[in-house]
Amino acid sequence: MKFKSKYIVPIGCEGIYQLNTGDWRTRRPVMDKEKCSRCGICFLYCPVFSIEKKGGAFEINYDYCKGCAICAYECPEKAINMVPEEGE
Repeated sequence: MKFKSKYIVPIGCEGIYQLNTGDWRTRRPVMDKEKCSRCGICFLYCPVFSIEKKGGAFEINYDYCKGCAICAYECPEKAINMVPEEGE
């Protein structure tokens, strides 16, 4: 098999590829903004940087969230719950 580039993933002949890691998620984190203390622990621990700081709050970008639940596990306020992905 011959590849177009010497790199398979994530770097190719056109540059770095962005992978939509949200496609393989089976559970999604849902943030309870009432419980959230805005400490940023979820932001720090997210392995794919899908939690973004907007204003003084944090939001989950579901395009890149792979549903690993690290944010929910690390949240000291238990403000993040994992729920089944829609359609399941």
